[in-house]
Amino acid sequence: MALASSVMVPYAAYLRVYEPLAAFPEPERSHWYRYAAREETPTAQDELRRSLADLLPVPPVPVPVHESGDAFVAVVDGVTCVCPWRTRLRGWLALAELAEQLPPPVLDAVLPPVIRRQAVTDYERWRERNPDARPWIRSATWHVPVRWFVLFSDEEREYVKDPEAPVLRYRTPMAQARRRVARGLKALRDALEEGPLLEGLENVGRWLEEFHPRSLVELDYGGLVHALGEDRLAEDHSAADVAEGLEALSAGDGTRAGEAYERLTVRWRAVRERQFAS
Repeated sequence: MALASSVMVPYAAYLRVYEPLAAFPEPERSHWYRYAAREETPTAQDELRRSLADLLPVPPVPVPVHESGDAFVAVVDGVTCVCPWRTRLRGWLALAELAEQLPPPVLDAVLPPVIRRQAVTDYERWRERNPDARPWIRSATWHVPVRWFVLFSDEEREYVKDPEAPVLRYRTPMAQARRRVARGLKALRDALEEGPLLEGLENVGRWLEEFHPRSLVELDYGGLVHALGEDRLAEDHSAADVAEGLEALSAGDGTRAGEAYERLTVRWRAVRERQFAS
């Protein structure tokens, strides 16, 4: 289905991994080689519009019938890297998370139980044939998880001020992302008890280990740029706040760590509260 609409679908952020073509086995490598040579490839908004279009039929299609053959493309130091969409796999994973986010009556109205049960059955069968499958993309709505910022430094921040299509993203080599996760985990383990932040960062670290060491890691604010607005985007240095908080924890400075965390929570609480505004 071709979606040529200019309507911007907002409020999702993404953590992506771009792997070099050499990381893929044949015949997939050849597919991505040809794909990356195209003059034009789809954007993140194209991907989101296509996924939302599947929810319009009655009954809705929560998970695509066929896996996507699309990807995002980046050239890193002359090496072509791709980030496969894998929308079918991500659809199954998102469906599992949806059950934790919505009250049962709302969930049943959006996606009837019979459709969800069929999706679960399909996923279990698919998983038996693809036990090592993992997504190249993680997404979050109405916020950027704090743990994602651990992977990046403020120097890697890229902000494009554009009234029509602003961009705020970070990009870093996989090796650097892994080092920052390791340092972050040490700081948290030394200073805090087990908790969601530590568990979440451990999960991200395990996910990164699944990819080629010469990959590129990207945090893209995606549609969230339209929820934040120009002034907030210009002032948003969340990765710097996270780095300062972890540095303060390592130094035993709980006051400074608390101040950095407070800046983060105030900033992102204001964004998440817009989710419930009428």
